Amino acid sequence: MYRAIITLILLLRISIVSAQSEWKLKTEKDGIKVYVSTVSTSKFKAVKVDCELNTNLSQLIMVLLDVKNCVEWLDHTKSCTLIKQVSPSELYYYSEVSIPWPVQNRDFVAHLTVHQNADTKVVTMDGPSVNGMVPVKDGIVRVRSSKSLWILTPAGNNRVRVVYTLQVDPGGSVPAWLVNMLAGESPLKSFQNLIVQLKKPAYQHPELGFIKN
Repeated sequence: MYRAIITLILLLRISIVSAQSEWKLKTEKDGIKVYVSTVSTSKFKAVKVDCELNTNLSQLIMVLLDVKNCVEWLDHTKSCTLIKQVSPSELYYYSEVSIPWPVQNRDFVAHLTVHQNADTKVVTMDGPSVNGMVPVKDGIVRVRSSKSLWILTPAGNNRVRVVYTLQVDPGGSVPAWLVNMLAGESPLKSFQNLIVQLKKPAYQHPELGFIKN
């Protein structure tokens, strides 16, 4: 029953992110496909990344939860700091995102939770923004609405299919047309960097008790 409830919640969140709109291919390179979709409740488009990576679930989850080193691969990320480690599979972190002048930087607090289906081994990682954990800082615009979801499916032969969706309202006065125009570039670069990150020695022998490969 618990698993069914979790699955239902995640499906609802996918529906909210995509807003039932069609995904349109924005860019494709190195096997990474980036899609965008209009959202009925926002002027900012949602983003989806679909690709297969040469890795296993534990290795990929280890990289995604390694908050302190996210700046090495997440595009435009200036800082990333762990706020609270609830459990090995749940945490809160603070991040500041660098935006080219004259637009002000953005920051947010995200709540990451990882769940694995015991039967299919599919892993979902939910990462909505939360408010109130870190005071608003002068000169930085707080992102108050952000929804992200990773769906990681074993694809055999030490490969994982990744479907990542993101819907964010950056707040402030940043033009929606500018954000939408650049929607494909940053996700593509982040995933290209992620491929490099997965090859680093620190992630070659992961031991995560809550993940089965």
